[in-house]
Amino acid sequence: MKLLSKTIAAAALAGAAFTAMPASAQVSGNIAIVDAPRVLIGSTAFRNAYQQIGTNYQAQATQIQQKSQQRQTLLQQLDTNKDGQFDQAEQQAAQNAPQAAQIRQIDTELEQLSSQIEIARVYAIEQLLQQYPTVVQQVVDQNSIQLLLTPDAVVYAPGAATINQKVTDALNTRVPSVQVTPPANYQPTRNAVGVYQEIQGVLGAAQAAQAQQQAQQGQAQPAQQQPTGR
Repeated sequence: MKLLSKTIAAAALAGAAFTAMPASAQVSGNIAIVDAPRVLIGSTAFRNAYQQIGTNYQAQATQIQQKSQQRQTLLQQLDTNKDGQFDQAEQQAAQNAPQAAQIRQIDTELEQLSSQIEIARVYAIEQLLQQYPTVVQQVVDQNSIQLLLTPDAVVYAPGAATINQKVTDALNTRVPSVQVTPPANYQPTRNAVGVYQEIQGVLGAAQAAQAQQQAQQGQAQPAQQQPTGR
């Protein structure tokens, strides 16, 4: 299953629990914002599932790392002028090079290995999604919310308008854990695949931001060191 190669828009999860409201309707009451991917990421079941999947599929993850390194080495061999790019001449030469066939084979193997991990993650997420509308409705009722929006529909709102933590807490109570081994012939829903892709985007952005912060701290540290005297 080519999960990463597909572009599937996730459904409006918050709206799944409610009837659409006409644009001209006047809202009187509490208005709130919920970010479904961040709610799921914050849940205990999600964190435990991802951790367990990492353990269960450690062999596949190791193979992915090794094969990715092999692929990079082959690409470097095709970069004849060693400028880190492929100009037109290099691309034409690569088409008939033996490394090209090896790269295609590695790509197939990487896809097969990655799919095993992805399917397990999507399966875990889908179990949480099955209860998501219920817990959202619960939080809405408890807080007398009249209109619930997703972040992309909001230009400005105070932090207090976000109910992510309340929904996460309700989800933790309702779904303390999920299964991480998909049943035979498991076929994920389009919605689950779309939400998985959104979640991976959020996680990837967080990792990139953390790496950038660490790099900046590493560059600033030598400048802060005081010169030593005699």
